[in-house]
Amino acid sequence: MKNLLTIAGSDSSGGAGIQADLKTFAAHGTFGMSVITAVTAQNTCGVTKVQDIDEDVIEAQIAAVFDDIRVDAVKIGMVSRPNIIKTIAASLKKYKPSIIVCDPVMISKSGYPLLQPEACETLIAELLPLASLVTPNLPEAEAITGMKVEDKATMLEAAKKILAMGPKAVLVKGGHLTDTADDLLYDGNKEIWFTSERVDTKNTHGTGCTLSSSLAANLAKGMSVEEAVKASKAYVTTAIEHGIELGSGCGPTHHFVDLWRKAGMLE
Repeated sequence: MKNLLTIAGSDSSGGAGIQADLKTFAAHGTFGMSVITAVTAQNTCGVTKVQDIDEDVIEAQIAAVFDDIRVDAVKIGMVSRPNIIKTIAASLKKYKPSIIVCDPVMISKSGYPLLQPEACETLIAELLPLASLVTPNLPEAEAITGMKVEDKATMLEAAKKILAMGPKAVLVKGGHLTDTADDLLYDGNKEIWFTSERVDTKNTHGTGCTLSSSLAANLAKGMSVEEAVKASKAYVTTAIEHGIELGSGCGPTHHFVDLWRKAGMLE
């Protein structure tokens, strides 16, 4: 069994963050472990409060895992402050995991800032060069590159700029496009587009966390980056199609559709 580590924030409503990551790891038949970077007060309607975890506690969590357990891949999610980012980067440079998927979480679906403005440059300088794959959506790609990203042409331009910052590959997610939800995978040699129809639903809470965790799991299981993106997009699309009506806002995706189907639990 592959062992996966998520370094991210906690979502009290269970749809995103650490909780979504661990569910995704389990759904992929891998063992999930976690380093919590922040605790959020959050539900389907939005984020109301964030408490960052002290850097020494984050460092100790990472050490506790790596000093005892083989880590086959790392997924990085919410990291809000420069000192937290530097601490994580220093630890990853020490332990040198072979696979790192970085999801540059900046703003919650409800608009709450999850990455402090002054931390964006630190994320670019410290974490992107360590990443096997970085997965920005369009607003995140804009924040990283400083350019407007609104169509396929500018998605490619942004991917090239982000790749030049050090990661091995970039997946620019097109969920914010007007007509389609096409994603672009770029590794400096190939430009690969993954097309998909937009699912008409409000229950998309945690989609980015789920995709990046799925990618980390599939890469750890030996898939190529292209194979992992294809498989992970299919997994997330199915999870969105069976999104859960939970709370009064945007419900979560269904991480265990395939397992429930096999168990005869789906209606």
